[in-house]
Amino acid sequence: MELAVEKFKVENEPYYLPVGREVELFQAAYGAKLPVMLKGPTGCGKTRFVEYMAHKLNRPLITVACHEDLSSTDLVGRFLLEGDETVWHDGPLTKAVREGAICYLDEVVEARKDTVVIIHPLTDDRRRLPIEKRGTVVDAPPEFMLVVSYNPGYQSILKDLKQSTRQRFVAMEFDYPNAEAETEIVAKEGGIDEAMARDLVTIGQKVRNLRGHGLEEGVSTRLLIYAAQMIAKGIAPIDAAEVALVSPITDDRELQRSIREIVTTII
Repeated sequence: MELAVEKFKVENEPYYLPVGREVELFQAAYGAKLPVMLKGPTGCGKTRFVEYMAHKLNRPLITVACHEDLSSTDLVGRFLLEGDETVWHDGPLTKAVREGAICYLDEVVEARKDTVVIIHPLTDDRRRLPIEKRGTVVDAPPEFMLVVSYNPGYQSILKDLKQSTRQRFVAMEFDYPNAEAETEIVAKEGGIDEAMARDLVTIGQKVRNLRGHGLEEGVSTRLLIYAAQMIAKGIAPIDAAEVALVSPITDDRELQRSIREIVTTII
């Protein structure tokens, strides 16, 4: 049985601290019926931002975590055998189009290139989704919006978006918040006092400086919040930093040692 679209409503307002004009820009794109591309590092708040905007715009949000095995059938839908009947089941993209929801394709470059092509008719003035297996076309209502995200710093040249896809979107750049904003976010989301949150943010900023020196990804805001939540549950800050900031981002012993030195210097 398919879920009613009400199941995808973001009922409670997610906590999101704007750091620029991203809310205004997203609202303008929604009003102009333009697809949006969010670019930025892992764990910097892209998904939370989309959830926040879905709540603000009062639209259902259907999220698809893209991966290399994601097919166009997975997105659009398929016929399934139910008893003696063959019944069509909409995929998440088709459901979003029919219901005027926001469809969020997270890490879209992870999907197969032939899968990404299926979204092209939705990203121009046609705003329609062909369903080849049924020989039909679904026209998107004004409320429908397509949002994709990816991390340009992490992808290889083999996993980048084609120019033919890129130039169908307006793009918004995301990065980790400045220290003051990130401290407020970590304190609020992690349930710790501002002084401890500031220490965690300082650690995060110093670890990010190791990027390009053997570290592919810096400490994300998400991981800083994880560390804060561990501390809020009574875990010692050093131990919380070990499991949330040191171990997740690298297996390299030398890099781990360098990060531990940063942690012990600040905490």
